[in-house]
Amino acid sequence: MRTVLVPHQITVPPDDDRRHSGTMTVLHGKTMGTTWTAKLVLPDGAIADEIEQRILTSLDSVNAEMSTWLPSSDISVFNRAPAGHWQNLPDDFFYVLQNAIEIATDTGGAFDPTVGHLINAWGFGPVTNAYQVPPAKVVAEARSAIGWRRVLLDLGNRRVHQPGGTYLDFSAIAKGFAVDKIAEDLLSQGIRNFLIEIGGELRGEGFKEGVQPWWVALESPDADGRPGPQSSDEFMIALHGLSVATSGDYRRWIEADGKIFAHTFDPRTGLPLTNRLASVSVVTQSCMQADALATALMVLGPVDGLAYAERSEIAALFVIRDGVQLRRIMSPAMAAMA
Repeated sequence: MRTVLVPHQITVPPDDDRRHSGTMTVLHGKTMGTTWTAKLVLPDGAIADEIEQRILTSLDSVNAEMSTWLPSSDISVFNRAPAGHWQNLPDDFFYVLQNAIEIATDTGGAFDPTVGHLINAWGFGPVTNAYQVPPAKVVAEARSAIGWRRVLLDLGNRRVHQPGGTYLDFSAIAKGFAVDKIAEDLLSQGIRNFLIEIGGELRGEGFKEGVQPWWVALESPDADGRPGPQSSDEFMIALHGLSVATSGDYRRWIEADGKIFAHTFDPRTGLPLTNRLASVSVVTQSCMQADALATALMVLGPVDGLAYAERSEIAALFVIRDGVQLRRIMSPAMAAMA
């Protein structure tokens, strides 16, 4: 069974030039430990090589500011800084951090950008460890360093205060931001029809051809928890001025003592999730928001997450493990699209 999601009625005036055909170009590469793809309908005069270089420049900029894997990045400099240090931040970094703290506040810490020590403790970050499953003492130490409330922002001077031991990690928000950054740059160049994807986070603008929107399939895990082909209950959504991001327990994991530990943790407990959620997909205008909210809803779980999505009018699809079956629940905002 296929479920088709149409976010809103897509109408285009007859004289809108987005209806006209253009040259379809596909660009792709690697970034942030994953891949990126740009599908573009180029207007006359646009040069693909120049556009590709602008995309690469945007990606390099995000990495230089927000990658914990680069010792020279702004985020790595902050993470090494001593207590009491105030660090001036580039505009993009400040914007992402400010939004991350707002989402952390609104979700009660289900999303928390200070979760870096915990990610490293479980072996999913740039800092290696000597064990597969960290001892309880190590988890407790990492957990004690988590807390978005400890991060102070100086809005006027666009700087952040290091309280001591805080380790920022933007892995649940930076890819979405990078998608938005590329999309906004393309729009500023007069390129209005495109689909941008980084590691499964997508944003579509305009049309693929004629008046066909960008149709994409929402990720669907296998029942055994590992990524696989789309199930028979495939969900297709039209991305027309919208983004979609999916957080799932099947993307990265470690296996130890016969158990699978996914890379998503509850910052409030310091432990991997055990709430039976296989994945959450979120549809919003901003890919950065969708990226972070998908993680937050995964952590909140099928009950509290659905309640939060209803209260905040978030379009979300929850995939729940029910024994060997996968059960899907849509928030009211998502169901309204079906």
